Amino acid sequence: MIATIKTQGSQFTVEKGDKLFVNRFPDTNEGDQVKLDQVLMVVDDGKPTFGAPTIEGASVTAKILENKKDKKIIVFKKKRRQGYKRRKGHRQLLSVIEIESIDLK
Repeated sequence: MIATIKTQGSQFTVEKGDKLFVNRFPDTNEGDQVKLDQVLMVVDDGKPTFGAPTIEGASVTAKILENKKDKKIIVFKKKRRQGYKRRKGHRQLLSVIEIESIDLK
């Protein structure tokens, strides 16, 4: 069974056992289970079911494997011949999740 879900501002097409890197879920720890209710599409035995915009009663259960920070992104601004340079960095907070089940009701 394949599902397309929307979580943390991004859409993912997932199957059972897939591992994803998503923006961190607030107030969660490693080992917690998260229920994702925004299921946009499900393909079960070759039969697709589409939501408008989401499928009523469908959910995806995921387990948080790890909370971590991504690699540092450098933001560098410069204007030629003006003596203007700015250098800033940013590390995005991520959650590594594993899809445990896709449920239809």
